Amino acid sequence: MRFHEVETIDASIEPFDWELPRRFAAEIEAFWQKVAEGKPHYFNGTVLVQHYGRVEGTTFRAGYAPVEYKQFLAFLKLELPSPGVRNGFGMAALRARDGAFLLGQMGPNTANAGMIYFAAGTPDLNDVKDGKVDIAGSVIREMCEETGLTPGDVTIGQGWTSILLERRVAFMRPVSIDLPATEARKLMLARMSAGGDDELSDIVIIRPGDPLDDARMPSFMQAYLAREFALA
Repeated sequence: MRFHEVETIDASIEPFDWELPRRFAAEIEAFWQKVAEGKPHYFNGTVLVQHYGRVEGTTFRAGYAPVEYKQFLAFLKLELPSPGVRNGFGMAALRARDGAFLLGQMGPNTANAGMIYFAAGTPDLNDVKDGKVDIAGSVIREMCEETGLTPGDVTIGQGWTSILLERRVAFMRPVSIDLPATEARKLMLARMSAGGDDELSDIVIIRPGDPLDDARMPSFMQAYLAREFALA
């Protein structure tokens, strides 16, 4: 796990011949039939996979290509080998006025049910503009869709903390809300209920000093929160 502070993300749509779907076609299909059984909301749409990514000075430069969701999900869940390929996604690192962070708990109908982390989503074709992948736009879109917040409710910070793992790179965007954490959570839960979006089942408050070893929280989230609390 490596942390890099960067000012910009330069992500482009570029040609990529992914061998994995051909090499593991049978395994991918069997996996998809198993995970999608009895779940009509599971849709094999198109997402963007990052096939290379590197830090160049103050910029994270990356190439993305469209792939089928079932291929992408099998790559992650079955840990199929594909060196250099990552899920490169943005996250809204939402922090309340009192210094607490606000995480979402994934709903029972999602691929990561029960897990807790910042509002996030794998980029898709809706995030592509003039051949570029708009990670910043993806962060705000996902946050608004999942939590019911609007851009007017929050302040979007500058820069990114990129966290590189073997199969993932998380781009953390600092986002703040001028409310105490308990009030911000109440606001989000009310809007989530009214909006009918069930991607998140709850909003979890993490304060300085809280244990960060919750098994529902990915290791990179634990590391990011520990780092941010130490820097405060």
